[in-house]
Amino acid sequence: MFEKIEIMKMASAMATHAAARQNAVAENIANADTPGYAARDLPAFEDLYRSEGRGALRATRSGHIDASATISTAPEVIASPGVTSPDGNSVSLEEEMVRSVAVKREHDLSLAIYRSSLNILRSSLGRG
Repeated sequence: MFEKIEIMKMASAMATHAAARQNAVAENIANADTPGYAARDLPAFEDLYRSEGRGALRATRSGHIDASATISTAPEVIASPGVTSPDGNSVSLEEEMVRSVAVKREHDLSLAIYRSSLNILRSSLGRG
């Protein structure tokens, strides 16, 4: 039932993106001492969501827009703005800590959106 409501789909996709991004951050931290390891990250959720065509047009029928499209959660190698270590590793623990906090905020926001949407639905049904 909830998978048909666009805001619920967006909140779910945002939580999935946050989980995948947290996984990439954890992988970067785990490989902080690995020679030649390049830090990885995912593009911002907003960019991925808009690139999938979800932020703009709405379909009036299910056949108009591919509803089965999912947001990519594959981490990409990122260009490190900092200095690469002599062994070729581009992981900065400070940057990863900041990224981890941003991911937590993104996840908390997705849960807040989901929770608020459920409260609105309950209120509209007279159960909230």
